[in-house]
Amino acid sequence: MELGGKVALVTGAAQGIGKVVTETLLANGAKVSLLDANIAGGEATKTAFEQVYGAENILFLPCDVTSESQLKDSFSKTLDKFKRLDIVCNNAGIFEEGNWEKCISVNLISVIKGTYLGLQHMSKENGGSGGVIVNVASMAGLLPFVAGPVYAASKHAVLGFTKSLAMSCLEKHGVRINAVCPTFVDTLLLENLQSDENLAQFAFLKEKVNSLIADFGVVKPSQVAAGFLQVVMDQTRNGAMLKILRDGKNEYEIPAEIQKSQ
Repeated sequence: MELGGKVALVTGAAQGIGKVVTETLLANGAKVSLLDANIAGGEATKTAFEQVYGAENILFLPCDVTSESQLKDSFSKTLDKFKRLDIVCNNAGIFEEGNWEKCISVNLISVIKGTYLGLQHMSKENGGSGGVIVNVASMAGLLPFVAGPVYAASKHAVLGFTKSLAMSCLEKHGVRINAVCPTFVDTLLLENLQSDENLAQFAFLKEKVNSLIADFGVVKPSQVAAGFLQVVMDQTRNGAMLKILRDGKNEYEIPAEIQKSQ
């Protein structure tokens, strides 16, 4: 998929992975709708990118992804401005073991809703042009994470949802669905992973978390954005999980069921 003239919607776009994904899309010729509950951060990001990529190519929409009405409204406003939608990046995520219902709501339920809204607007059955959805998961969706069982559950579920839905959506809707699974990333969430407040009842495992970070390493958001771009542009990839690993290594993990169907 060439990105010139394409339109993307990115959640959690004010900072971290979402911000770098947004800039990567803009730098490759796409127009981008930035969604984030952080209004000050979103406005600052929008202003900075406008100076480089042009105001006509950027839209910032304040959006709490746990609000179905706000999410639906953001998709509608994106279509109103840009007249099409080709790429959705469900990136917004949190780590809060002490508020596990919110963690599930942001990390999983909003991803499901964002994916279905993306399908609704991009589906060739509904007059769309097809496209690609990339859900930001985690290596914690592939492995146990002793200090974050709810976080790990949310990311395991994102991968199960992505792999399962991908098996029908390309043929029916013309939409590919993939996931990226980074190891620890140098973002605010990494700080939250080491916070007693966010670890809650698992704060006694903080040293275990630090040991895991040392073992798996920390990658920059730019490496995650490069992996995102890779799965967006490679039209042979559907139902794939791209592991973003230390030392610049990216590895695909594709379920056997999807390999058989390709």
